[in-house]
Amino acid sequence: MNQPALVPTFTESLNPPHGGTLKELYLPFAAAQALKLRSASLPGWTLDARQLCDLELLLSGAFSPLEGFLNRRDYASVLDDMRLADGTLWPIPITLDVDEAFAAKLASGGEVALRDSEGVPLAVLKVEDIYFIDPLQEAHQVFGTTDRLHPGVAELLDHRHRVYLGGRVQGIQAPQHHDFAELRDTPRSLRARLAARGWNRVVAFQTRNPMHRAHRELTVRAAERTHAKLLIQPVVGLTKPGDVDHYTRVRCYKALLKHYPQDSVDLSLLPLAMRMGGPREALWHAIIRKNYGASHFIVGRDH
Repeated sequence: MNQPALVPTFTESLNPPHGGTLKELYLPFAAAQALKLRSASLPGWTLDARQLCDLELLLSGAFSPLEGFLNRRDYASVLDDMRLADGTLWPIPITLDVDEAFAAKLASGGEVALRDSEGVPLAVLKVEDIYFIDPLQEAHQVFGTTDRLHPGVAELLDHRHRVYLGGRVQGIQAPQHHDFAELRDTPRSLRARLAARGWNRVVAFQTRNPMHRAHRELTVRAAERTHAKLLIQPVVGLTKPGDVDHYTRVRCYKALLKHYPQDSVDLSLLPLAMRMGGPREALWHAIIRKNYGASHFIVGRDH
């Protein structure tokens, strides 16, 4: 019997998501409420700041085509080939590290409630794999160095656990943000706004720093050269230690908007935990912006 053809989720003129389908992982309201109640009886893991950023972008579809934290096969394939086990391009491992004592209580096929620092359940992980990793190997393959002077290496070697949990996640509710709520889009909501404005070619600009006049000229020329509109999408999750705080930076971005031609620019915030992973990270950022609808990406010196 013939199987029905798969129809892409998006038919508008915007760039399709990576893999063709936006993988939004939130359950419908009634199912989410039932899972929220059931999560109270599950083993619970309190997410740190980086894990919280990763979960938010998994749930919203910004990390499409991922449907959870990488299992052992996908993790090894990403390190070795910058691809998932099925061959899909993906350069940065998205993993959930836990301590050994917590991992010892779990088994493959079990479930873990993922909670924020206030104990609010945000999602449930279906445990597929529990595996130990070699952080030096990961550092060498992702960052090209094991030198702790690199902030990503220092984070991996000194602050991450050696046990990873892999598996799909089901979303209960989104993490709460009380700042700049009007600028915090999901891929779906940003795509809807861009499409409503009639934008079908969009060049996204990544930054973790305040923008200055040279950035303005760079972005204007990039938009002109690609015959595209401009999306300024700065990272407001975790960046490099010592960076200007995102509250200050966002006020700078907002002030700069009036210096662009009318109906040529939009601003949206990205709650990403950067790894400072060089070329791998630049490619990762391009994939994420593709999921938000961008057709082009400006690679800066932020990685």
